[in-house]
Amino acid sequence: MPPASKAAGRTAADVPALLERGRTLAMPVLRAAIGRLAPPMDTVAAYHFGWIDAEGRPADGDGGKAVRPALAVLSAEVTGAAPEVGVPGAVAVELVHNFSLLHDDLMDGDEQRRHRDTVWKVHGPAQAILVGDALFALANEVLLELGTVEAGRAARRLTTASRALIDGQAQDISYEHREHVGVEECLEMEGNKTGALLACASSVGAVLGGADRRTADTLETYGYHLGLAFQAVDDLLGIWGDPAATGKQTWSDLRQRKKSLPVVAALAAGGSASEQLAHLLATDAESSDFANFSEEEFAARAALIEQAGGREWTAEEARRQHTTAIEALDAVDMPDRVRDQFTALADFVVVRKR
Repeated sequence: MPPASKAAGRTAADVPALLERGRTLAMPVLRAAIGRLAPPMDTVAAYHFGWIDAEGRPADGDGGKAVRPALAVLSAEVTGAAPEVGVPGAVAVELVHNFSLLHDDLMDGDEQRRHRDTVWKVHGPAQAILVGDALFALANEVLLELGTVEAGRAARRLTTASRALIDGQAQDISYEHREHVGVEECLEMEGNKTGALLACASSVGAVLGGADRRTADTLETYGYHLGLAFQAVDDLLGIWGDPAATGKQTWSDLRQRKKSLPVVAALAAGGSASEQLAHLLATDAESSDFANFSEEEFAARAALIEQAGGREWTAEEARRQHTTAIEALDAVDMPDRVRDQFTALADFVVVRKR
C-alpha cells in the first residue's frame, strides 16, 4: 500500500464528512429510483445495496465507500451551484457503478461483497443480470427526466463512460486467459474499467451546474487519473488486503487468475522471481485442481510477485496517478475550499484499506 504520510494527515478531518454528505444527499433519490423497479427486482436491489438482509428484514449494511456520489455533488460546487444540483448525477453514476458490480460478481464468481453473500449467490444468476440491467436503465432515466440541456449533456457523458467501463470488463476477462499481458494493456483496461466512471463522477455535477466543456473535460482528467490510482490500490488489496476490511477472500485476485497490475508488473520485471512466477501461473492455467489450492500455495505466488517488484511498482503507480490527478485541478478555476476537498478525496483513495 502507498504510505499514509502527508496524505493521511491531510484527509483525516475532511473525508468522512465529504463521503457522508454525498451519501446523505444521494440516498433518498437512490431509494426512490430503486422503488420504481418491478418485484422482485426492487427487493433484490435493496439487498445488494445493504438495505435489507437475505430474508427481507431491514438491515444497516455497508453500502460502499460512496466516493463517486461525493465527487459528483462536490463537482457541482465548481460552478458555484449548490451541491444538491449534482445529486441526480451522483445517483446516476452510483446506479451504473452498481450495475457493473452485480454483473462483475457473477462473471468473476465472487461469492462475497461488503462482508456478505453476493446477489447471484443469494437470488441466483438470472436476478443478478436483470437487476444489473435495470440499474443501468434507471441511471439514464434519473438524468434525462430532468429535461434540461445540461441533463442531456450529462447523460451523453455517462453513456460514454458506461461503454468504456464495459470495454474494460471485457478486457479484464480476456486477459485472464492470456499468458502475456503488457503493463500498458493493463493500464488501458483499468482506465476503462475504473477511470472512466470516476471521471464522469468528477464532472457530472459540474455539467448539471452549467460548466463549459473545457471545465468538464479537465475535471474528467482529474477523475480518470484518480480512477487509475483507485484501481492500483484495489489491485494491491486484491492480493494483500485484509479480508476483515475488504469483505473478500484472502488472495482474492490470485484465486481468479486476474492479470492485475502487481502480477503484470512482476511478470514484466525479469529476474528469477519473475521467471518462477511465470512458470507457476502457466502451470496453474492447465491445472485441474486450481480451485483446491491451499492458502500456502497462494501465499507463495503472492511472495513471488512481491520479490519481483510487482507490489512496490503498483504502489508507486498509485502515487504517480494520484499526483497527476491533483495537478489537473490547477487548470480549473474553483473556490479554494472545493479544490482542497477534491485533493482530500484523492488522498483518501491512496491510503484506504478497503
